[in-house]
Amino acid sequence: MIPQINIQNLRPATYFVPSVSTTLGFKDYLGAVKVRWGFGRNNYTIKPGLYKVGKPNSESDVFVSANYKLSFDSLRKNLTNIDAWILVIDTKGVNVWCSAGKKTFGTKNIVKSIKETSLEGIVKHRKIILPQLSAPGVAAHEVKEQSGFRVIYGPVRAKDIKPFIEAGYKATPPMRKVTFPLAERAKLIPVDFMYGKYKLLIALAIVFVLSGLDRTGFLFSKMISTCAFPISNVIGAYLAGIVITPLILPYIPFRTFSLKGATMGILLTLGLVQLFTVTYLEIVSMGFISITISSFVAMNFTGSSTYTSLSGVLKEMKWAVPFQISFAVMGLILFIVSKLI
Repeated sequence: MIPQINIQNLRPATYFVPSVSTTLGFKDYLGAVKVRWGFGRNNYTIKPGLYKVGKPNSESDVFVSANYKLSFDSLRKNLTNIDAWILVIDTKGVNVWCSAGKKTFGTKNIVKSIKETSLEGIVKHRKIILPQLSAPGVAAHEVKEQSGFRVIYGPVRAKDIKPFIEAGYKATPPMRKVTFPLAERAKLIPVDFMYGKYKLLIALAIVFVLSGLDRTGFLFSKMISTCAFPISNVIGAYLAGIVITPLILPYIPFRTFSLKGATMGILLTLGLVQLFTVTYLEIVSMGFISITISSFVAMNFTGSSTYTSLSGVLKEMKWAVPFQISFAVMGLILFIVSKLI
């Protein structure tokens, strides 16, 4: 009979907790680039469980992370020269902020992970450090009641962990402030660009075919000779909404993303008019289509931004989507009419 081993009498998890490096390798950076471009996004995960950084002991801090690998990597690379435990909970491969909203980074999963990893037998203290952005999904008092562990909310950014610890586990106001600077907005562009690529191709196919419309039917030669302006508008509107809008977001008038995108769509069409010789009706029709495309794709950033709330997003979509549909229909009708008169 194999004797039962009391983990309270063991050195903290030395024998069965995987060790992870704080230095990211080429494979990690390549994986991050691929995910930023939308490749393998749904499977970019780390196995839930307990990990160790350095040589932690029973007094070492326990940091909690989502099992989205970008979140995990962001945490571990900022724990250089720190001996710590990382408790990875199953958030279904979703980052901290989004999984907190979905409640997968929440009280139930945290308590479950604490019990499954027997964390109470690995550390003597009874505290865990959570990223601040997980707070919407976590009831700290319930975690304490159900697991015995007290929740400490760390800073917004992993890079502030060391100053946070040195300050006695206290965050300064800048550490608590959530921002959405240019670099963070730029990181979101590739995955959103790829996310809508098929919709873009469909829109291009539609305007290409309609460009050949004539009173006598469809002429392929006319498609080729007259498609430059509408295709430029569609591609330009897509880029205006998904690239230019987030990059210069703070400087575009209006608060809502749909109106910011619409503004860039209008400016795009007015700019392209200077390069092509087309009828006024075609200009108006493509203006409607540009507004629709740019407004719609720009609105995707509402879920990634600190500029809006969930209720604000729902409120915006309630009035913006009907307008976008109406503008798309009017644009297509006017475009067809412009080819028939």
